[in-house]
Amino acid sequence: MTLVLYDADRCPYCARVRMVLSEKGVPHETVAIDLSDRPAWLYEKNPLGKVPVLEEDTLCLPESAVIMEYLEERYPEPALLPVDPAERAVARLAVWRFDAALGDDYYAVRRGEEGAAARLDARLRRLDAVLEGQPFLGGRSYSLADVAYLPWLPRARANLGLDLSAYAALSAWLERLAERPAVAVELDLVAALPG
Repeated sequence: MTLVLYDADRCPYCARVRMVLSEKGVPHETVAIDLSDRPAWLYEKNPLGKVPVLEEDTLCLPESAVIMEYLEERYPEPALLPVDPAERAVARLAVWRFDAALGDDYYAVRRGEEGAAARLDARLRRLDAVLEGQPFLGGRSYSLADVAYLPWLPRARANLGLDLSAYAALSAWLERLAERPAVAVELDLVAALPG
């Protein structure tokens, strides 16, 4: 039974899945997808033609948030959700709210939409405020919530020229997470991506 990840280095959604697989030490094969020339067969695995897609036996699973939950349940150790049910719910809610909390405005800035930079700044300030009150986005422990948000921050620096030093708690969180091998690998990958 081999796990296969259909992946693209530059995709932050794929980064989520790569980090979870790494954190859990799950052996898998990777099939690199060129996002500017998607193969026709990818649409058989995900009708939207998007990555990541995780394949295991007859299961073909798209959507990074769903894949992360699947991997958490399929490979429970080490846990990437807190034991406490309330903290688990908070971590899941953070993942569920990602688009409104960060993703939508990140991509609006990438598209050059008017006012998007100010909206992204407001989102980052909210995340910074959350991290002033707790060490991780989901509470007291590193979780899928942190994995869900992290890939966009180094990409915001690299792709948008964003200076994260204005967000002290967020910068400290990123620095703490960079000590994790799975995160360090992702940060190195982003640094090596063509501009």
